[in-house]
Amino acid sequence: MAEKVLVTYGSKHGATAEIAQKIGAVLSESGLAVDVLPAEKVTSVAPYAGVVLGSGVYAGQWVSSAAEFLTQQESALAQRPVWLFSSGPTGEGDPLVLLKGWRVPEKLQPVADRIQPRDMAVFGGKMDPQTLSLPERLIIKMIKAPMGDFRDWQAISEWASGIGAALR
Repeated sequence: MAEKVLVTYGSKHGATAEIAQKIGAVLSESGLAVDVLPAEKVTSVAPYAGVVLGSGVYAGQWVSSAAEFLTQQESALAQRPVWLFSSGPTGEGDPLVLLKGWRVPEKLQPVADRIQPRDMAVFGGKMDPQTLSLPERLIIKMIKAPMGDFRDWQAISEWASGIGAALR
């Protein structure tokens, strides 16, 4: 357990932070040392043997802190095993299908291609009207986005278990 794994994320309303915490817990249970931190709190990935980076998706984009982390840490991330995840589509069905096969925002895809992550996952999101601002609620109502919690905790745990196996 000398080497640590970083699970870092961009989360606007806390749902993606909860996914990151679950991933960190699964990795920890598998015997790995893990830090789970918001992307804006991480200044370097140098202490980490592997990195899991995720972001909530809003209007087809990652939260700015996660997008900035990916671009600013690109060269360091390319030197270690990396896994990326997006969280956000709401509604019933496969989140990847809901996003029409999209795994990361188009403008970040070239960075992801250069980093060559081990995997890129998409998980359903959570939309709680009580956490949204008035403008967000109006937009959600206008586009008729489904409300509710569409996160699949079993799929998240299985994905994290695969990362743990790869890093051990």
